Amino acid sequence: MYDGRPALDNSAIITHWERMPFHPRLTFRSLKNESLPNLAGNDHHVFLYGLNLNGNSARAGGCRQCQAGYYGGNGENFMKSYRKELWFNIPARRGFVNITSQVEQCLKESGVSEGLILVNAMHITASVFINDDESGLHQDYDEWLEKLAPHEPVSKYRHNRTGEDNGDAHLKRQVMGREVVVAVSGGKLDFGTWEQIFYGEFDGGRKKRVLVKIIGE
Repeated sequence: MYDGRPALDNSAIITHWERMPFHPRLTFRSLKNESLPNLAGNDHHVFLYGLNLNGNSARAGGCRQCQAGYYGGNGENFMKSYRKELWFNIPARRGFVNITSQVEQCLKESGVSEGLILVNAMHITASVFINDDESGLHQDYDEWLEKLAPHEPVSKYRHNRTGEDNGDAHLKRQVMGREVVVAVSGGKLDFGTWEQIFYGEFDGGRKKRVLVKIIGE
């Protein structure tokens, strides 16, 4: 365990490593970008290392495989980091899917009770946004976006000269946005009354990803 004693300089120093029953082996890099050794074997491991930056002590650890990390001042309150990709395959060209329950499941898996959660589309013809889960509103969205950037004629979009037919989808995504950030309070998404998280598809018929990234305590 890091004992809080300052290092002789501002470089990262290894002070301790622990076997953890739920983390596979990993590699950490120090502030000097020097690779720390892999831990082999069947047991899972987490590295903890001490830092001294202007007299402030801290320690950190993490796991490459499950993509969880822990960072804490004075080795006490650790900040957790969580990452997961959600996959969607909307058969229609356009569609909206409420993904709030999937995001809530990610939050449960992360163990974070206070922090922030980022949810973003990883494709440039899809969106993630927050609004009401009301079918009439979704139909209004679809009609409004189709008026702003109609799919046809496909020849009107210079982008489609590349052989694509989704020039309109790029513009629709630009309007609806790439991501949302939601506060996490008491282990729950800190929403307004009618807020829900949606995935918006504007060029469907293939698998696409949404990234969920959570940081906090």
